[in-house]
Amino acid sequence: MARVYDNWKRLVRATLKREQLRSSGQGHERVPSGIAGAVPPSLGKTTNIDAILQAADAIQAEDPNVSRILCEQAYSMAQNLDPKSDGRGVLQFKTGLMSVIKQKLAKKDGGQIDRNRDIEHLWDFYQRYKRRHRVDDIQKQEQRWRESGTFSADFGDYLEMKKTIATLRALVEVMEALNKDADPNGVGRLITEELRKVKNTGATLSGELTAYNIVPLEAPSLTNAIGVFPEVRGAISALRYTEEFPRLPADFEISGQRAADMFDLLECVFGFQKDNVRNQRENVVLTIANAQSRLGIPGLADPKIDEKAINEVFLKVLDNYIKWCRYLRIRLAWNSLQAIDRDRKLFLVSLYFLIWGEAANVRFLPECICYIFHHMAKELDAILDHGEANPAASCRTESGSVSFLDQIILPIYETLAAEAARNNNGKAAHSAWRNYDDFNEYFWSPACFGLSWPMRRDSPFLLKPKKGKRTGKSTFVEHRTFFHLYRSFHRLWIFLALMFQALAIIAFNKGRINLDTIKTVLSIGPTFAIMNFIESFLDVVLMFGAYTTARGMAISRLVIRFFWFGLSSVAVTYIYLKVLQERNDRNSDSFYFRIYILVLGVYAALRMGLALLLKFPGCHKISEMSDQSFFQFFKWIYQERYFVGRGLYEKMSDYCRYVLFWLVIFICKFTFTYFLQIKPLVEPTKIIVNLPSLQYAWHDLMSKNNHNALTVACLWAPVVGIYLMDFYIWYTLLSAIIGGVIGARARLGEIRSIEMVHKRFESFPEAFDKNLVSQNKRLPFNTQSSQDSQDPNKMYAATFSPFWNEIIKSLREEDFISNREMDLLCIPSNTGSLKLVQWPLFLLSSKILLAIDLALDCKDTQTDLWNRICRDEYMAYAVQEVYYSIEKILYSLVDGEGKLWVERIYREINNSIMEGSLVITLTLKKLPQVLQKLTALTGLLIRNETDVLAKGAAKSVFDLYEVVTHDLLSSDLREQLDTWSLLAKARNEGRLFSRIKWPNDPETKELVKRLHLLVTVKDSAANIPKNLEARRRLEFFTNSLFMDMPSAKPVSEMVPFCVFTPYYSETVLYSSSELRVENEDGISILFYLQKIFPDEWDNFLERIGRGESTGDAELQENSSDSLELRFWVSYRGQTLARTVRGMMYYRRALMLQSFLERRSLGVDDYPQNDVFTSQGYELSRESRAQADLKFTYVVSCQIYGQQKQRKAPEAADISLLLQRNEALRVAYIHVEESGAIEGKTTKEFYSKLVKADIHGKDQEIYSIKLPGDPKLGEGKPENQNHAIIFTRGEAVQTIDMNQDNYLEEAMKMRNLLEEFRRNHGLRHPTILGVREHVFTGSVSSLAWFMSNQETSFVTLAQRILAYPLKVRMHYGHPDVFDRIFHTTRGGISKSSRVINISEDIFGGFNSTLRQGNITHHEYIQVGKGRDVGLNQIALFEGKVAGGNGEQVLSRDVYRIGQLFDFFRMFSFFYTTVGFYVCTMMTVLVVYIFLYGRAYLAFSGLDRAIARQAKLSGNVALDAVLNTQFLVQIGIFTAVPMIMGFILELGLLKAVFSFITMQLQLCSVFFTFSLGTKTHYFGRTILHGGAKYRATGRGFVVKHIKFAENYRLYSRSHFVKAFEVALLLIVYIAYGYVDGGAVSYILLTLSSWFLVISWLFAPYIFNPSGFEWQKTVEDFDDWTGWLLYRGGVGVKGEHSWESWWDEEQMHIQTLRGRILETILSLRFFMFQYGVVYKLHITAKDTSLAIYGFSWVVLVTIVLIFKVFSYSPKKSANFQLVMRFAQGVASLGLVAVIALLVIFTELSITDLFASLLAIIPTGWAILCLAVTWKRIVRSLGLWDSVREFARMYDAGMGMFIFAPIAFLSWFPFISTFQSRLLFNQAFSRGLEISLILAGNKANVDV
Repeated sequence: MARVYDNWKRLVRATLKREQLRSSGQGHERVPSGIAGAVPPSLGKTTNIDAILQAADAIQAEDPNVSRILCEQAYSMAQNLDPKSDGRGVLQFKTGLMSVIKQKLAKKDGGQIDRNRDIEHLWDFYQRYKRRHRVDDIQKQEQRWRESGTFSADFGDYLEMKKTIATLRALVEVMEALNKDADPNGVGRLITEELRKVKNTGATLSGELTAYNIVPLEAPSLTNAIGVFPEVRGAISALRYTEEFPRLPADFEISGQRAADMFDLLECVFGFQKDNVRNQRENVVLTIANAQSRLGIPGLADPKIDEKAINEVFLKVLDNYIKWCRYLRIRLAWNSLQAIDRDRKLFLVSLYFLIWGEAANVRFLPECICYIFHHMAKELDAILDHGEANPAASCRTESGSVSFLDQIILPIYETLAAEAARNNNGKAAHSAWRNYDDFNEYFWSPACFGLSWPMRRDSPFLLKPKKGKRTGKSTFVEHRTFFHLYRSFHRLWIFLALMFQALAIIAFNKGRINLDTIKTVLSIGPTFAIMNFIESFLDVVLMFGAYTTARGMAISRLVIRFFWFGLSSVAVTYIYLKVLQERNDRNSDSFYFRIYILVLGVYAALRMGLALLLKFPGCHKISEMSDQSFFQFFKWIYQERYFVGRGLYEKMSDYCRYVLFWLVIFICKFTFTYFLQIKPLVEPTKIIVNLPSLQYAWHDLMSKNNHNALTVACLWAPVVGIYLMDFYIWYTLLSAIIGGVIGARARLGEIRSIEMVHKRFESFPEAFDKNLVSQNKRLPFNTQSSQDSQDPNKMYAATFSPFWNEIIKSLREEDFISNREMDLLCIPSNTGSLKLVQWPLFLLSSKILLAIDLALDCKDTQTDLWNRICRDEYMAYAVQEVYYSIEKILYSLVDGEGKLWVERIYREINNSIMEGSLVITLTLKKLPQVLQKLTALTGLLIRNETDVLAKGAAKSVFDLYEVVTHDLLSSDLREQLDTWSLLAKARNEGRLFSRIKWPNDPETKELVKRLHLLVTVKDSAANIPKNLEARRRLEFFTNSLFMDMPSAKPVSEMVPFCVFTPYYSETVLYSSSELRVENEDGISILFYLQKIFPDEWDNFLERIGRGESTGDAELQENSSDSLELRFWVSYRGQTLARTVRGMMYYRRALMLQSFLERRSLGVDDYPQNDVFTSQGYELSRESRAQADLKFTYVVSCQIYGQQKQRKAPEAADISLLLQRNEALRVAYIHVEESGAIEGKTTKEFYSKLVKADIHGKDQEIYSIKLPGDPKLGEGKPENQNHAIIFTRGEAVQTIDMNQDNYLEEAMKMRNLLEEFRRNHGLRHPTILGVREHVFTGSVSSLAWFMSNQETSFVTLAQRILAYPLKVRMHYGHPDVFDRIFHTTRGGISKSSRVINISEDIFGGFNSTLRQGNITHHEYIQVGKGRDVGLNQIALFEGKVAGGNGEQVLSRDVYRIGQLFDFFRMFSFFYTTVGFYVCTMMTVLVVYIFLYGRAYLAFSGLDRAIARQAKLSGNVALDAVLNTQFLVQIGIFTAVPMIMGFILELGLLKAVFSFITMQLQLCSVFFTFSLGTKTHYFGRTILHGGAKYRATGRGFVVKHIKFAENYRLYSRSHFVKAFEVALLLIVYIAYGYVDGGAVSYILLTLSSWFLVISWLFAPYIFNPSGFEWQKTVEDFDDWTGWLLYRGGVGVKGEHSWESWWDEEQMHIQTLRGRILETILSLRFFMFQYGVVYKLHITAKDTSLAIYGFSWVVLVTIVLIFKVFSYSPKKSANFQLVMRFAQGVASLGLVAVIALLVIFTELSITDLFASLLAIIPTGWAILCLAVTWKRIVRSLGLWDSVREFARMYDAGMGMFIFAPIAFLSWFPFISTFQSRLLFNQAFSRGLEISLILAGNKANVDV
């Protein structure tokens, strides 16, 4: 034990030393000592030990003895609380604290300590501390503030004041504890009196330290000005308790130092948790205050909230509840809006928020919350009518207490949790358990009231599932099948089928339109009816699993539709068959034809009528108002009535736009289809059908007497596939064109270079003032100091300058620009008396020198000279500014005669300018001399004044006088000045310019500095800033100033918003060790970033005051520099630190805007002279409070509590972010383990919100108990859901933790938020889409491809989706949600397990279905990181494709597909799941084409048909066999990207970028990506398995091993590529191609490209993929992995066997096994075809040949088994096995030799046999894996495994061989590095390799 104790002491000392080193920096790190920051939760919850130890740390330097007293008291408290040290971490804490106390005692230098006098020391110190920190003055000031309601700005640093109060509070607590042992007649009496005084007047001591979030409601705060705002005071007053309300019980405690309010009553009667009440109290106060601020700020004296503001909040919060009541046709909880007063409205709003705030997972059930609210509102109504506040019956527990959580939420949660447990961690079928939507949809029927109130525990809703028995679903069952695609979008498929049928019929009738053709075309009638019947049949089948629990009306509708469509299809088909008989009967009177036309006409009219009434905008309201039961019946049959999805129509103009869009596509597509797809095949098809019986090369089984049907199918199948797919191609092309036009109209890309920024800078201030400055609160301007007339441009420049300079300052802080660039880019304040606009120096630099050169060359008049200067407008500005600046400076420097000289000189020059005689008045050749003297003068004046400098400056002025008078001026003027007596006398007496007045006022100092730079900067600033990112940001910002955006409101009136970021365990901040860890190439993250961003590294060193040669080790020596280095690296990665920094720019922008708007509340003392400056805005308490009122930032760090418990570095980094950002809030789930019950440890879950306190420690604000583990569904949405209750405002921006933001963009946020009130169609927006910039594009070529692809999607694609198509959804971040709309409707995402894996887009679906409106805006952007390595990208695309596969099965997609009008449904399909369907179709078409060719080649029909064509001379028949198949969707998907390039970069840059991408093999990447999407989308729908795939967001500079790539891509790409390659080999070996090799190449080029891309892309894009040493290591690693047998617990990454088992996990169900079996049968075609092509068969086509091939195959398998038999198993008969192997070897050689000699068997046949055997073997393997249990029971599983290992070994070798070959050539590796990374990094990589090699040699 002693050893452990000593070790702990050493650890504590090391911790203390480390903390001292940290605190020696600049205050960035945690302030408290290690022991103060390590108080166990069990001690910290009930005592103030932590605060006492913090105080001990704070006063250690002042009085170590008192510090020791506090530590001993903390130890005593810990001992009393937990004497046995049972709590977690208590023993370690006590031991550490005792060690600290011993150290403090040791520092007494052996002096004795009299503990009896501790209380006296403490009392003396307490009195001194109070006097020194003016605590009594603070209390007096607080009293004055309470009486007057206004602040004073005399407090200095409020943070220091808070720390003072915290220390004082700890001292009081310790004094109170020690006072028991004090002398009652001495110091004890004084302490007792002081304690009594403190308790009476101690509001300040408690108020400042009471935890609060934004508004200090529990206790007043002197340091937070938000409580002074009249709208906040009015909101608090509106909630205050009045005498009219029921009396609260006498024992009810009101928390804090506040009056009772409505929330206290609700807490009392319903048993809401105290912290939930505190949280929602603040939420309601802020909501009401912000609603009031938009209507007008109430009076300061007695602020009142308008009735209109309360009504607005009431109606918005309860809008969903009102709609729910109307849908169910039940009465609201109130009679009418007019019947309830404002207090009742506030009670109801507060009640709703309290229910929602404590509902936990039930928040995903918005209509369930409506149900709970409905009944509780009625209970509340009854309670309010009584005089006493009695507990509600629904929330009363058995013990008599009240608890909303236990009585209402817990039973629902337990049922939810029981159902969620049945999903088997996402592996169970969706139909086997009820998800969130099923529970919620229970409340879409009046039957939900059977749940009763209080809720019946035996209700079907609360029925928990029983083992082995399914619980019925609600209204939809998510069966895993591709049929959902047809069911959801049946109108689309029917339309495509009917159009194809009609076009084909017309084509087969040679384009003639006559009565016969029309009759044939009318065959679409039966097709339409039958396809509708199929849809109704699918409705019936796919509803299985919900019949027992679904509503009777819903089932009735299914049955009626089924019989109706069944009977109608039979009837229509029968009548049409009669029509065909009539057509063949020439004597018929066409009776059936007329009947048929009548039936079709009536049916079509009925359908069209219903479609118009339900979907057409103008008619929709008529259908809503109609109460005719007959009409309502047909409407119900036509369209199911749900609570969601009603009113999905747009206004007429929007409808016409997207209809026109699709009509253009229809015309293009069907014209193309008819003339280029269908018509060319018509004649060949007719000929093939009529061909005589052809000679088959194999034994034909199915093509006898069927007119060569399979051959026709092989020709038409690829065409049909392309027909189904190419809609997306046409959509892509048209959307690119329309998107480009809309972007150009929106003025995107007008400013796309830094040269354009320079040219148009003059127009920026006015544009900024128009858009980004509040119109009704124009910023003040100093009009008194201006000269003559006020230039509006100068006013605009004065407004613009503080904002622009802050933007430039932020670029400098981010190290994108240097100090010099910052000086050149900053714009002067333009608030001085100089009447000209002063532009930034980067526009004016070197202009003066150029102007002087023009003047020196001038041989013309003054007008000509000025015209030449004015050609460069900024040169003219520079000349004028220098001219007037010299006058002002000289005038301020001199007095007396000198001032008269300045006036005379300028008067003469001005007169000559007016007369046009300047070139005569001045000798322009002397201007360089004047400039030289002027430069000397300003060079002195920019320095601080000294006597020597003053004399030098006086001499410089005199020199200037001499040059101007005697050299510059004309001789006449010179004589006049020389003979001027006054001046001559002063000069002769030596008084002229003998002394000067040094410029000390800020305006003149700024003028001098600027003049000096103007005349001295010789370099052109045309390339300023140099950094490409800085350029891009400035270009976009300045361009956006001219785009259409809403006008900015004052900050006090803007829409309040919150930023919300979910975080799990990603990188927060890179540690020092992570920066320097080198990979196998010797490359560290820091080295990598230094090479990628060399200019930013230099700027960073300059910012921290280090030289360019500073080494990494030197930076580590200084703790501050080391921390700055960590942040520098982290800000260039995808880290939480980067995201937090970016989002906190919102607060900074709002503080700046608020400060400059100068809303005076008596908080801040603004300068009296109204000079327009931003100086000090960050310290303004009013600006901070205003920003906090409008903006909050919540990061939901789900496992932060666990990270803190295990001391994870992420927890320390998050804590550091909290310290650096005072407005940042972190929400997390806290888990508390309580005592064991029945042997099981019970856990309690809490949702907590923390911020950093004054000591930098986490301060808990709210802690709300949850009913259980919140993670019942998908992790991310559950993480969002638990923390969303802590958000504030009317909008919430969802930001992922790989995003960034910029200050200049943050300034536009209030404009964006005004879009919620703008007209965007029938409905106000509910989600605002925002443009993204992908900042990871510079990392590698892959990152650049991904960046361009993503940029195209988030700009042009979403631009089109929002307008004109009106189908934009929510695709992730950074969209801005209408917070109240979405939180009252289920949240911002959905969370059911697996089905909602793509949780974000379901938020968009939900918003659309609930009559939301989603828009897109491109005048503002947010940064976003993307995956940068191929494996990361593949995992991400796999996740998204899998998510889309799950969407196909979802009820949201089904309802949107059914309820959208026809054209909007098209838009929705092709921009969501349809994209993946078309992608999959692209690959399937390749398969269809090649399998069709293989069939023709094997059967010999291609050659036979070609022979017939030559005999008959039919060219068309021959041509159809050689159709070039080069259509690939990848080519066309690049079109929007190219259009985006052209729009935003210009044509030349777009062409250059596109060519560069092609040279970097982007086509290989996109083709590979095609395979990724296809694989994961198809597999998800077939088998499931969609899951969140952690891609990692680090810097990819690591070489990926061959085996890892093989594992990841083997089944998704490699196997499919080999299959396509085999088909191509079959085609070249046995197929007929007219034209030889050239035709074959043209036919198959795209397919071979696909094969190569799928096989080798992972290695082409693998860093160091072709380096020989790496290749050797990869081979060893791969063979080791392949041969390792594995075992229990061995992961797939270590053993092939384990990996192989994992790869089979997706086949779980019988349906999946049957589907896999069917798909595997295609491989048997190879053997069947090849065996009849062998020479040995001698063209024999009998079936016996095929049977004999199986005998050969079995023999080969047996021989293989003999050779591969396990040595362990054959240990007992090893000799026999060796003999058998020898015999088999000899026999095999002999048989082959005999066959070659005596039969027709050739060497070619041997290779052909391989071509047959390999696919067959693979098919057998697939079947064995599919039916694993049967194979295992037969004892064949080991053999199957060995065969599978052999296949993987063969595939791996085939891929590895070319890589190994290319690795022999060193230049290949160099070329690959250049291909993958930019040149700087490529050079760095090579240097690093050399250094690593040298280092290795030295080590040896």
